[in-house]
Amino acid sequence: MTSIDLNCDLGEGAAHDEALMSLITSANIACGGHAGDRGSMREVVKLARIYGVAVGAHPGYVDREHFGRRELSLTANEIFEMVRDQIASMQSIARELGVPLIHVKPHGALYTQAAKNREIADAVVSAINAVDGKLRLFALAGSELIFAGQDGGLSVVNEVFVDRTYRGDGSLTSRDEPGALIDDVATGVSQAMSMLCDGVVPTIEGTHVPLIAETICVHGDGEHAVDYVRELRAALTRAGVEVLPCVG
Repeated sequence: MTSIDLNCDLGEGAAHDEALMSLITSANIACGGHAGDRGSMREVVKLARIYGVAVGAHPGYVDREHFGRRELSLTANEIFEMVRDQIASMQSIARELGVPLIHVKPHGALYTQAAKNREIADAVVSAINAVDGKLRLFALAGSELIFAGQDGGLSVVNEVFVDRTYRGDGSLTSRDEPGALIDDVATGVSQAMSMLCDGVVPTIEGTHVPLIAETICVHGDGEHAVDYVRELRAALTRAGVEVLPCVG
């Protein structure tokens, strides 16, 4: 591993978007579903342009009360239309500001459901292709969404998490369960380096699961987000790993 992309979910109302933007290489920008509006989208894209960060759409369920983290039972067509419209909105703003839209990363419950449910995954992939089949898809490493993206002709990027724990099947521990979040920065950074350097992640069951790591996510709304990114970048530098966006 000689390089890695470092991404954050931004434009969600947190106070430290600019501090994070100065440290990351890819930004997943909330596009009006679980959070954000056209005004916030413009502001975050402008920040990305200033700091040279790759811009991505971050579509989620239109459920602001639960921040897009509650599972919804929508039809495949409803998911397709919802995701398509949010990506198109993000793309129009990026074009307006002269910034290319590079990738799409679903948010919250949509992300975790698509990671396990092929019908939902296919709907997300179809929505991306309906807007621009050249957009990259950021998805949970080794998940159904990765396979759906590959089958749909998209360029996929296997994503891993520094601040979330994993289960033995390679899925993320549900936020409803104890131990889902890693609040200790050193522990999270150690997990990230294990994924990058050893190709495995420790699980809450005490096992290790192999995975591919092509981009690392730090949740931008996390209490320790800025510290996480700083410490992770320092660890990557010590390991001789460059931090570069997935745009090639």
